[in-house]
Amino acid sequence: MIDLHAHSNRSDGKDSPSELVRKAKAAGLSVLAITDHDTTDGWEEAAKAAQSERIGLVPGIEVSTRSKISLRSISVHILAYLPDPTHPGLAGELAKTRESRVSRAKEMVSRLSADYPISWHDIERELSPGATIGRPALADALVAKGIVSNRSAAFDSILSKSGPYYVSDYSVDTQRAIELIRQAGGVSVMAHPLIDFPAGRSELDLPTKHFEQLISAGLDGLEVNHRAVPEFAKQWLRELALKHNLIVTGSSDYHGDGAKDNLLGENTTEPQQLQRILDQASGYEPFL
Repeated sequence: MIDLHAHSNRSDGKDSPSELVRKAKAAGLSVLAITDHDTTDGWEEAAKAAQSERIGLVPGIEVSTRSKISLRSISVHILAYLPDPTHPGLAGELAKTRESRVSRAKEMVSRLSADYPISWHDIERELSPGATIGRPALADALVAKGIVSNRSAAFDSILSKSGPYYVSDYSVDTQRAIELIRQAGGVSVMAHPLIDFPAGRSELDLPTKHFEQLISAGLDGLEVNHRAVPEFAKQWLRELALKHNLIVTGSSDYHGDGAKDNLLGENTTEPQQLQRILDQASGYEPFL
């Protein structure tokens, strides 16, 4: 089984990279991709664990990006597989995003502290050294304080994007990110597309033009099989992938026990689709 989307505590996962690899092996996976948010910090540790556990590893990144659709600005996550982590353009944008995440988190904590007994020190306790910070760290601090029961409850209430404590952060333009990933020798796959679209929409309601613009920019694939992708959208996405000869993946988006309900291997990628990624990538070598 091949799972191409999982997170360690180098971003918002609960497990260290080596723990993540061991859990993947125990779950029966033959290949795992480590795809932490906007960082490659866990690659080396994961590779050593993969060699020890005799499991394949595909180093990757989940890149935070933003796209403009009509008058809206939406968050789009792009999975970058096997890019050169030293590529100046890509590395520069990732660093800029990580720095923005820190200032954004500090502003959110400042707002939260006016109404809840929470401080920046509480957030730091929830982070591994060097980890990419995001709302999950704030959610974990709220859980630790007994203010909410779990991450999901925090996101649904206090940390809601429509709430008074939310602060937006910097993200590279989606088309620019795709171009940089390709320049770095990586393969780009849109993570969990259309998760924010309500069930019941028809094909005509989907932003076809937006997808085609990203494909023209060099998007290589779509993560169709993911628990958050609406069932009504999956067939539409498969047809789009077929039309444009895109890679189709399936993944768990695992974050660790107690973080999300997602389980390692609950959605998987076909071997021939992984091979397409390996054939197209030139920035970094997988451990297979």
